[in-house]
Amino acid sequence: MADAPAPQTLASESKTVPGIDGTAVSDQGSLTYPFDGRPGDAEVMEMRPGVLWLRMPVPIPGLDYINLWLIEEAEGWTLIDTGFKSSRLQKIWDQVVAQHLKGKPIARILCTHFHPDHIGLAGWLHEKFNAPLWMTFGEWSFGRMLELEQMPDVPADVIAFYERLGFDVAQIDALKARGFGNFAKAVTPIPRAFQRIKEGDSLRIGVHDWQVIVGNGHSPEHACLYAPALNLLISGDQVLPRISPHIGVYPGEPEALPLTQYLNSFAKFSALPGDVLVLPAHGDPFIGLHQRIGMLQRHHAVRLEALLDALAQRPHTVIETLPLLFRRDIKDHMTLAAGEALAHLHHLMHEGHVVRHRNSAGIYEFSRSAGRSNGADLAAQ
Repeated sequence: MADAPAPQTLASESKTVPGIDGTAVSDQGSLTYPFDGRPGDAEVMEMRPGVLWLRMPVPIPGLDYINLWLIEEAEGWTLIDTGFKSSRLQKIWDQVVAQHLKGKPIARILCTHFHPDHIGLAGWLHEKFNAPLWMTFGEWSFGRMLELEQMPDVPADVIAFYERLGFDVAQIDALKARGFGNFAKAVTPIPRAFQRIKEGDSLRIGVHDWQVIVGNGHSPEHACLYAPALNLLISGDQVLPRISPHIGVYPGEPEALPLTQYLNSFAKFSALPGDVLVLPAHGDPFIGLHQRIGMLQRHHAVRLEALLDALAQRPHTVIETLPLLFRRDIKDHMTLAAGEALAHLHHLMHEGHVVRHRNSAGIYEFSRSAGRSNGADLAAQ
């Protein structure tokens, strides 16, 4: 087990341009990072008595690793999130089990949400240890649906969705070339049975009670866990220290309001102590939850203001808004970028600042609502 050295404080991060998932979000302020160093592959670091930090590689540029958490029980361990489906990660798991779990099995798997880096090995671990899967209903059902949704060709309604956003012929061809139903390739079979958790539940994990806080926007019903006695919050992807979680609109729910839901979710964390230790899915454990939420709110406010300024000049398609939001090469991430832009535009429509219509080519165009000022604190609405 790696040692946990003395605390250190990282001063305010320098300002950066807002960007796609995996891009830094910075502001004036500071977060405290209490642990100098990170566990290496197949190593663990103790955050609190009986709470271990484990890291697994992630094949996504800008993320690199996901943090997983092991909580000791009397007869086994509760695991929070699992890592991607990968033979390399399975070998790392075998080492962790042999070296750090005191001869006790993984007795319960709790996944914060359905994304493959969080649920990818849940099926394999479930079979290996006969460990039940615990999730919110929205996350389990969405993951199961995506796992089973496999087709040889991209459906016509999916193509039509992206054509309405302004994708050109080359971008549509690239979309078709990627195929459809690739989620199943990144996960081991998600267990058919699960134990439901929900907002407000109190779970006994180890010797402490953990409160379930459900966030929205990044995923349907993202579960966070807060242990008052430990002053510890497992935040998953809902609150990350250095990057903004991806918030996007996709063909399955084309009129969704994920950014509105995400911003509204912050209120659920307002009563937590300011010095709570946050254990995020990506990046280092930190103290400064409320400061970080303020940074994320301002990050989205900057993007919303940039959109409003541009739409006041002329109508834009979704594709035409991308240079306003992303200052790096996104040609290989067009669906992510377009989904994120659409989430911001839908938020502005929901608040009455923007209207949408189809042009003569059938493409959505967005423009400023007549008689509305830009307004302040858009992200807090």
